[in-house]
Amino acid sequence: MKRSTERILTTHTGSLPRPADLLTLIQAMESGTGDPAVFGARVRSAVAEIVQAQVRAGIDIVNDGEMGKPSYATYVKDRLTGFEQETQPVPFAGPADLADFPEYRERHNLRRAASTLVRPKCVGEVRHRDEKAVAQEIEDLRSATTNSPAAEAFLSAASPGVISIFLPNDYYKTHEAYLAALAEAMKPEYEGVYRAGFILQIDCPDLAMGRHIQFPDLSVAEFRKKIELHVEVLNGALSNIQAERVRIHLCWGNYEGPHHRDVPLGDIIDIVFKLRASGISYEAANPRHEHEWAVFKNVKLPEGKVLIPGVLDSTTNFIEHPELIAQRICNVANLVGRENVIASTDCGFATSAAFSAVDPRITWAKFQSMAEGARIASSQLW
Repeated sequence: MKRSTERILTTHTGSLPRPADLLTLIQAMESGTGDPAVFGARVRSAVAEIVQAQVRAGIDIVNDGEMGKPSYATYVKDRLTGFEQETQPVPFAGPADLADFPEYRERHNLRRAASTLVRPKCVGEVRHRDEKAVAQEIEDLRSATTNSPAAEAFLSAASPGVISIFLPNDYYKTHEAYLAALAEAMKPEYEGVYRAGFILQIDCPDLAMGRHIQFPDLSVAEFRKKIELHVEVLNGALSNIQAERVRIHLCWGNYEGPHHRDVPLGDIIDIVFKLRASGISYEAANPRHEHEWAVFKNVKLPEGKVLIPGVLDSTTNFIEHPELIAQRICNVANLVGRENVIASTDCGFATSAAFSAVDPRITWAKFQSMAEGARIASSQLW
């Protein structure tokens, strides 16, 4: 994994706004009416376009923008056995923080109505079944980055824990058994990305967002036990992969809302550090978590770890000022060392392909501001 040895590097969390014509194709594939050949060809060209766009915007560590995925978690339903499209999904209860403000929750849900995802339940044994899908993702990104000036490239994959949030279990007797099956089934995808030479990013919102969505009635101590299990299971799935080739993304839910029920970073970071991953991407720009850079005044960054704090909020259309971005970078870098910080975004800008809270053109303006902020921070830190 590249480090900020000469200047602050920039990256992002994963999902980027899809072109309008690709969105139509994704929706057709989700409904079962799409043409796989047409879809695959458009994804390939879209990946090439999105890599170029990232480089133009000043992003050093790029990815495929998750162009071919309906969402960062539910895509696995098409790659694993055990999920039947015709089954009725369990209603999604939603975040506990929104339940405290029902009028806002209703407005929030209306805004996101168009992003309804296919979320089948697990009704059978979970196994890996489609090696071609990740192989095609790898090939598309390799083709797009072969002659690119980007410093490095990564591909995202869902953690067992976040899959368990979005695709509920109706087959395995326990949550533990379901997690174990998901981990074993996802292992070929993780290892495929690693063998291809790309950085593997595991999306792990379950380690934070799970507190107020999946386990809202647990105490913090009880939740910590749950995520200890999630980390243990994920580490098993990563056992054949070098930690320095892995980064994880931690978040509290990529939505505008109260977030007053979010578990504090300080209450979970020691467990997160146990992951077999060098890079820790986490939300650090939104108003509920921006202050948590101060956690690292008292928490020592373990040897070999790199912090990838969000310096852009992915739920608002404010374009953060480069000076503010530089401050956010320096706040962390002055505590853990400049070489141990990579600037990033709080979350994806299209975690559900059909819904983007931020206008696409503003997304790219935000990225340009991040690149400028990283230059300012670099001039101060070097």
